[in-house]
Amino acid sequence: MSVKELYELWLNRAVDDADLMEELKAITGKEDEIYDRFYRELEFGTAGLRGVIGAGTNRMNIYTVRQTTQGLADYLNSRYDAPAIAIAFDSRIKANYFAKEAARVLAANGVKAYLAAELQPTPLLSFAVRRLGCQAGIMITASHNPAKYNGYKCYGSDGCQMTDVAAGDVYACIQKVDLFNGVKLAGFEEGLQSGQISYFREELLEDYLNNVQKQAINPGIAADAGLKIVYTPLNGAGNKLVRKILDRIGVSDVTVVPEQEMPDGNFPTCPYPNPEFREALELALKLAKEVKPDLVLATDPDSDRVGIAVKEGDRYRLMSGNETGVMLMNYILSCRTQNGTLPQNPVAVKTIVTSEMVARICEKYHCELRNVLTGFKYIGEQILGLEKAGEAERYVFGFEESYGYLAGTYVRDKDAVVASMLICEMAAYYRKQGKLLSDVMNELYAEFGYYQNTTLNFAFEGAAGMEKMKQVMENLRNNPPACIAGHRVVRRADYLQSEAVDLSTGEKTEIKLPKSNVLSYSLEGGAGAIVRPSGTEPKIKVYVTSVGEHEEAASAATKAIADEMAAMVQ
Repeated sequence: MSVKELYELWLNRAVDDADLMEELKAITGKEDEIYDRFYRELEFGTAGLRGVIGAGTNRMNIYTVRQTTQGLADYLNSRYDAPAIAIAFDSRIKANYFAKEAARVLAANGVKAYLAAELQPTPLLSFAVRRLGCQAGIMITASHNPAKYNGYKCYGSDGCQMTDVAAGDVYACIQKVDLFNGVKLAGFEEGLQSGQISYFREELLEDYLNNVQKQAINPGIAADAGLKIVYTPLNGAGNKLVRKILDRIGVSDVTVVPEQEMPDGNFPTCPYPNPEFREALELALKLAKEVKPDLVLATDPDSDRVGIAVKEGDRYRLMSGNETGVMLMNYILSCRTQNGTLPQNPVAVKTIVTSEMVARICEKYHCELRNVLTGFKYIGEQILGLEKAGEAERYVFGFEESYGYLAGTYVRDKDAVVASMLICEMAAYYRKQGKLLSDVMNELYAEFGYYQNTTLNFAFEGAAGMEKMKQVMENLRNNPPACIAGHRVVRRADYLQSEAVDLSTGEKTEIKLPKSNVLSYSLEGGAGAIVRPSGTEPKIKVYVTSVGEHEEAASAATKAIADEMAAMVQ
């Protein structure tokens, strides 16, 4: 069917949502606008769906949500008797609406739907899938994307995001579903009355919080430390559970940024609700000048990521995801060694784009460090593998540079609730020693070297942008650089081809990770650059790292490499 025919079909059939009809009528005669909405369908992958909210096959709306859910129901019904799914949502625009529509489709297909009664963090959904004995989970969220986005993340029965194989099978089922004629739909109230739809019970949330609290390294240490916190949930789902867990461990002096406290998918004070970006913490930093806390915490809209700023003299220093993860890794391993609670043969996990400084810390504490592809599902898979081997207790910590952390095996996704608890506990622990977290980070740099990292983001919007991203990656793959910012490339890895080459010897080795569109360049002196298209946004990301004896030298090298990589990608 042509783009024009699809547009006409939607004009005639998309009558269940007045907002969509208004949008469709408003773009009449605007060929570029119509094309962008209908030139493709949103693809369902291991990250589920993600796209701009609006009308069309290339948008997030009730019809794409219904079609996807019908395909998911068909997939589950072909494999299980009386399957069940847990559904949660965050503060995104139409998130609650989409969650209820998904529940209606599931109910009509004989799939039991457990639904969150109000917005909840993504990690709670991961927890609910396993605790409720579900065969899958749906989280309606676009994580930290701008307000115009929403998404549909799918989880397997293990609480991890769906594997490549399962996602491919679900996508095949989705493609067989006619968008307007092939979806079964029950009434929502009818589903509640029949028991096919039911809300999460309060005990589920308490059970989750109990499991979070069990991950404390030094229980009780925060109760009398006098810790003072400024917190922002960025108008998202972290507000209740983060504050509850902090109160449980004795951190009661918490000031919440008032403009960002309540749920609001428009994110009026923060266009990019991503704790990786300074602008997301601006209001919290402004409030910190008045409150003078030890620590500033910011969780993203679905509360699976957390960013922090720490007191340093009279100012507040933003810590990168790598720095926070490095401090947490060191805190967990050092304290568990002292407490005698570190298991035999401990295992930590990080992604390939995360700081290699972690390796130095793990080496010091005799902890095995495993590297996985970008995406927390791969960390979750490592936990699952340990659990299947009867060795789940070996897992101590996992993190990725993009502000995602997890201690414990009660969930299989990054968790800003447990991370917020551990960060505050860590701050209290060092506060009792007369140290700020900025002091701790500086000590770690002095001990292990100044590892400097930066991440570059290059946006490519629309159909032309998708083609441009493809061309950039093909060009880098076919014309790899021999030198970057004066540093010779000593090793090149292509994760799509599952091959790495030592350029000094010509020796080739197999990369034993799933195929992924990632290119990595290791430079002489320990520096490096990794390039990959984002799996959830229309952008290419470049991760740059360098290491030196002094901060200034490492920072200068990082900037030089970043500038040259930017020229290659743009």
